[in-house]
Amino acid sequence: MTALETVQQYYEAFNAKNWKGMLALLHPEVRHEANQGDVRVGLDKFTAFLQKMDEAYEETLTNMVFFTESQDKRVAVEFVVNGIYKQAEEGLPEAHGQSYVLPAGAFLEVTDGKISRVTTYYNLPLWIELVSKP
Repeated sequence: MTALETVQQYYEAFNAKNWKGMLALLHPEVRHEANQGDVRVGLDKFTAFLQKMDEAYEETLTNMVFFTESQDKRVAVEFVVNGIYKQAEEGLPEAHGQSYVLPAGAFLEVTDGKISRVTTYYNLPLWIELVSKP
């Protein structure tokens, strides 16, 4: 499977809420660089992150555009996050089922057929504005 196919399967699993399928595509020492906060390394930390995200957010990604490079190791993807904010996180606005539509992007690296790095970017101030509207 190419790096592109691996990353496409990863996001298909995300949209299907197939967490086991997502985790199966990750390298044991996956490096997760989230938009805000600390870098997480390893499947255990990524799994804990996924559980927290599943509790707080209901998200589907649309308008996905994938970009690859000639070495078949890195993939970038641009997408729109369509979400519902279900449970507040510390330091963020109160959650009461607000919906949001937010552009985002990610950079992924594939090593030995598994995703070894996931770096995600989005506009946090815009997200806060979207979920803070009455």
